[in-house]
Amino acid sequence: QVQLVESGGGLVQAGGSLRLSCAASGSSFRVNTMGWYRQGPGKQRELVAIITSDGSTYHADSVKGRFTISRDSAKNTVYLQMNSLKPEDTAVYYCNFKAISVEVWGQGTLVTVSS
Repeated sequence: QVQLVESGGGLVQAGGSLRLSCAASGSSFRVNTMGWYRQGPGKQRELVAIITSDGSTYHADSVKGRFTISRDSAKNTVYLQMNSLKPEDTAVYYCNFKAISVEVWGQGTLVTVSS
């Protein structure tokens, strides 16, 4: 049973930075994709960034150049470095793990960016 534990959310001023972490445990899937999604107030959940087990990445246009996803495979941990944060980045950020026949979500971590 794969479990995800997120950390790193909080309150930051516009222009600031935060780093989110998501540690996966219980996974025996060598081929997988991990990523971050977010859901802002009154909005639908949207994809922020994903990274595959071979290191390929995708970043949504809205965060490209400001956010960077990375992973430490030895620690089964994925990170989201968020720079130049904007008030519109305010959301609950969810970690996601996908492999063949399984998809798991983290509990979410709140990021609030004040103007």
